[in-house]
Amino acid sequence: MDFALTPEHELIRETAREFVEAEIVPHARDWDRAEAMDEGIVAKLAEIGFLGAGLPEEHGGMGLDTVGYCLVMEELGRADSSVRGVVSVNVGLVGKTIAKWGTDVQKREWLPRLASGDALGCYALTEPGSGSDPAGLVSRAERDGDDWILSGSKIFITLGTWAKVALVFARTGAEGARGITCFLVPTDSPGFSARPIKGKLGLRAQDTGELFLEGVRVPDASRLGAEGDGFKVAMSALDNGRISLAAGCVGIGRGCLEACTTYAKERRQFGEQISRVEAVSHRIVDMKLRLETARLLLYRLAWLLDQGRPAALDSALVKLHLSESFVESSMDALQVHGGAGYLVDTGIESQVRDAIASRIYSGTSDIQRNLAARHMGL
Repeated sequence: MDFALTPEHELIRETAREFVEAEIVPHARDWDRAEAMDEGIVAKLAEIGFLGAGLPEEHGGMGLDTVGYCLVMEELGRADSSVRGVVSVNVGLVGKTIAKWGTDVQKREWLPRLASGDALGCYALTEPGSGSDPAGLVSRAERDGDDWILSGSKIFITLGTWAKVALVFARTGAEGARGITCFLVPTDSPGFSARPIKGKLGLRAQDTGELFLEGVRVPDASRLGAEGDGFKVAMSALDNGRISLAAGCVGIGRGCLEACTTYAKERRQFGEQISRVEAVSHRIVDMKLRLETARLLLYRLAWLLDQGRPAALDSALVKLHLSESFVESSMDALQVHGGAGYLVDTGIESQVRDAIASRIYSGTSDIQRNLAARHMGL
């Protein structure tokens, strides 16, 4: 693999790092406590271009390659996984999916609005009875002339109450994956409603909602992809979402490592700094090993995608390894900080909570193992 960061990539990383330090770090803990971030962050993310980070330039995006996009996600993840989730969903799950599957009219209508922050998007796949089994969804779309009538509910939808457009997956045919179709649904449509979900363990500042569709009428022109291709649309979107989640995990790991390295050199016990204690230094070395291994896997995957090479197996392995690894690193960081790490003021406990969430959404660890086994011919 011939891979190295270009000067443009280095500039992207530095720009993201400066933005994070100025606009997110000072507020992240307060947002976590309040279970809500300041909605003004959306305009700031749009102004710097991050809401269109990986979207085509002709539709208002930055046109970043996958490597550049991951660099932005890493910096956001280091500071606040909730903010990283806003960009990941708007760009990875929604924007890139419209860019791939949408008609010219759909791209012109929605991509500039997503990139400018005028209209955030959400990805409405998960239902109360179908999480790891999306092919089992029961929301329905019934033909009515040139329109479709959508009914059902969705749950755990990031940006569910903030979004102005939802990618809604509904059953238009027989049971199973081939009977699903995707629709672009404006959230101000009659019959569409959303309520926020509070009390989450992690990603507390991130808007998460439950959606209700009660006879929502949309024209056939709102269909994204062919009738019956909804499962393919959904899976391609998750591939984009998983790499941004993985990049955010690298950010969590880096944040934990940096915090522990500083703390271990400052904290003294038994007459010496705790970095000299093997039980502490070995944990930090393990964190460094996980971080560098993860970076190699992540940016290899990003490079493969930018080269247009097959990467389904790599995608599953990266999501699995990085989400699991940085749960371990966050727990090690908590142990290194001892009682101090248990306090919200250090920010370590929020990294633990957010890391745990990464093992669940965008496909659980067990689902990633299933996907990897299938691609390995097992």
